[in-house]
Amino acid sequence: MEPFNIVSGLIAPMLAANIDTDVIMPKQFLKGIDRQGLDKGVFYDLRFHTDGQPNDTFVLNRPGWKNATFMLVGPNFGCGSSREHAVWGLKQMGIRALIGSSFAGIFNDNCQRNGLLTIELDESSLRQLEDIATDAQRNRLTIDLEKRLIVTESGEISFSIDALKRKMLLEGLDAVAYTLQFQQDIRDFETRHFSTSPWLGEAQ
Repeated sequence: MEPFNIVSGLIAPMLAANIDTDVIMPKQFLKGIDRQGLDKGVFYDLRFHTDGQPNDTFVLNRPGWKNATFMLVGPNFGCGSSREHAVWGLKQMGIRALIGSSFAGIFNDNCQRNGLLTIELDESSLRQLEDIATDAQRNRLTIDLEKRLIVTESGEISFSIDALKRKMLLEGLDAVAYTLQFQQDIRDFETRHFSTSPWLGEAQ
């Protein structure tokens, strides 16, 4: 998983409330047997007209916001079904972080497991970022995860993040990779456990 330390890029606004995972990744893109090509499905019904042509009015298709690295999103982003494909698609599309007031719980957990940073801010900070994100002339920022700062041309905004989540993102660790750091501890526990309960070892 790609580590997240200091990342710079464009930020695109998508401020509607309750954008669900079916909007982020429509169900017709859930049929594949692997994760490939999911970037095409992200916001498909918003990005494209029914004839398959790009919708030039959608923010991620507009010149000032194409290839955005970050998104400023509305409250309860990622609600609805638990499809992890929504996060996979956002990552494949190049989105490294989502900034908003709140995220749906399962979606937020899926972001954590897949290296997509979510940042929750208060309304005052979000209004500052909205002014920046909606202006194509100055919609660039840097997120410094080590220092827990969002840096814009207007100044810095600090944010809070769970210590374990921050560590895993900084080091590019998913749940399996994080657990494997404790292989020896796990083996030592198994040895002690089977020595006091040998019949469990025999059943393996």
